[in-house]
Amino acid sequence: MSGLLGKKIGMTSVFGADGKNIPCTVIEVGPCVVTQLKTVEKDGYEAVQIGFMPKGEKHTNKAEQGHFKAAGVQPMRHLAEFQGFDKELNLGDTLTVDMFEENSFVDVIGTSKGKGFQGVVKRHGFGGVGQSTHGQDDRLRAPGSVGACAYPSRIFPGTRMAGHMGQDRVTVQNLVVLKVIPEYNLLMVKGSVPGAKNSIVIINK
Repeated sequence: MSGLLGKKIGMTSVFGADGKNIPCTVIEVGPCVVTQLKTVEKDGYEAVQIGFMPKGEKHTNKAEQGHFKAAGVQPMRHLAEFQGFDKELNLGDTLTVDMFEENSFVDVIGTSKGKGFQGVVKRHGFGGVGQSTHGQDDRLRAPGSVGACAYPSRIFPGTRMAGHMGQDRVTVQNLVVLKVIPEYNLLMVKGSVPGAKNSIVIINK
């Protein structure tokens, strides 16, 4: 799927044609630059690598400098590969938010907010065991039994327990494009998008 890289600005709401208040997410999309063209003969598959957000050479290592120099573009902070563009692209071409249309559908990929180490009630929605009376003052948010003693005498893999929560790659599909603002490189999509403010997201057509 073709798409672009962007930065999540935040959430707001707009009024639709029927007067309903629609929650939406504002994403700064592009401008992105084509940094590499991958071919079947050389790489084994076809893809277009694009870069987003320029950075200075002092923040770029030698390998990256050579990569961007071969493409004839300024070093970029974020890179991603896409497939299936409608038109033929060349190295150094600039892609903007104009490739998206209002009332079309997009998939947005981002990294969810990290919540740190969390218990089973918050992480998996457990209801807790027992009650906080009759001497069980520390059992309210406990997970309860996690396995049998006699057989199989072990904990099955995948058992839901406390642990690290969030900071996962999350894809939200079929979000409606409410508005495209090309003069500010902004895209407004209906609903929420994974990640914190100013986090990098991938928008697929």
